[in-house]
Amino acid sequence: MSKKSFVVFDSDSHVVEPAAVWEKYLEPEYRTLGKHALWREEGKLGSYLKVNGKIFRDTGNSNIPRHAIWRPGMTWDKVGELDPSRRHPMTAGASDPHARLRDMDAMGIDQAFLYPTWFAEGFDLVEDPDVAYALARAYNNWIADFCAAAPQRLFAAAILPLQHMDYALEELRRVAKIPSLRGAFIRPMFVEGRYTTHPYYDPLWAELELLGIAAAVHPGMGLWNPEWTSHTQFIEKIKNRLNFHAFINNIGGGPAAGGGNAKSFAFAASPPLGHPLAPILSPWLDNHMFVGATLIGFTVMQRYPKMKVVVAHGKASWMEEVLEKMEASARTIPLLHHYPVRTDTEEMWEEGNVMLGFDAEERLIQKLPDDFAEKIVWGSRYPQQDTTSATEAIETLIRARLDEATLARMFGGNAATQFGIKLAASAMATS
Repeated sequence: MSKKSFVVFDSDSHVVEPAAVWEKYLEPEYRTLGKHALWREEGKLGSYLKVNGKIFRDTGNSNIPRHAIWRPGMTWDKVGELDPSRRHPMTAGASDPHARLRDMDAMGIDQAFLYPTWFAEGFDLVEDPDVAYALARAYNNWIADFCAAAPQRLFAAAILPLQHMDYALEELRRVAKIPSLRGAFIRPMFVEGRYTTHPYYDPLWAELELLGIAAAVHPGMGLWNPEWTSHTQFIEKIKNRLNFHAFINNIGGGPAAGGGNAKSFAFAASPPLGHPLAPILSPWLDNHMFVGATLIGFTVMQRYPKMKVVVAHGKASWMEEVLEKMEASARTIPLLHHYPVRTDTEEMWEEGNVMLGFDAEERLIQKLPDDFAEKIVWGSRYPQQDTTSATEAIETLIRARLDEATLARMFGGNAATQFGIKLAASAMATS
């Protein structure tokens, strides 16, 4: 084993919110309302998410908590080989900061930026602004205490109650005083019918720019919540229509019951796809929409040029295609809205304070590092099922002949700049 010569900052990892967020950190007068508005129940025989009093049950195998199943030493194959008939515990580091630090050491990670899990899935759907504000305070106080276990190593995204912009800005100003909270969590979705292109969000962008807090953008994570407003749930709902049961419900029975012809019945009766598609397709679609529509098309990057943005989880190499298509459209198709859109999209992107999360496995990152090195940050996705360690990622890029200075920027320097933190001294070893 040998010491790394650069710091590794994990820009996309997650916590799983414990019951203490509701039962200890949520103010007593809001505890009943808070559990009604948003609650996650992890049962032995099934799990569900509650949003605004309605229950949305997981349809996956509750014995394997895929949102928090990975731990150091596991491979993707080992996750896939887990016995689905036996209950497997969630990774301790998802909710315990001390276990988290041990896992970071084992993964070769010096510092980490933490995103939520259940608040990421359901919080923006909470209808009552006052309850949303109370829940945001509770989560932010809990995650600040989590990070306090190692204030030089752990940082996090804060939750903002975007259901009411006055509340959101008040909470943003409060958390800006907490050193560990270095980003404001943003989902690419509609909140109360408004996407992030709406002028409603302009005060938020202005305040983030003023305070120097990054917009920490993360795509949808959940599969079973009720929203229609992001690609995650939309893709899964479309996929679930492509099965026999949906066919039966739509036509009222098969050919024997007089419902439909034999040809259509045979097509619909093919086995449904059991594997969820949303984790495969939705992250880059959500992020593509946010970057293309909000940052470029509706000129947020132009109008708030100093605002820092990190767009996590959805890979980075798709951006080359987005820039090419956006520039062609901006120059050849009149954009009929009231914002004057720049036509030099690629130059604007280079000038902007936006960075994308990347995977070491991305072929364009390996082959064209000069095109990406200044605009990307690495993330492990810990503790989700497809987590990768820093050691694995570094080895992949070393084999692709990336030089050490480029690796240092991609794995730590860019993140430090974007989140406004000081890199810790690296004490981790690599093989």
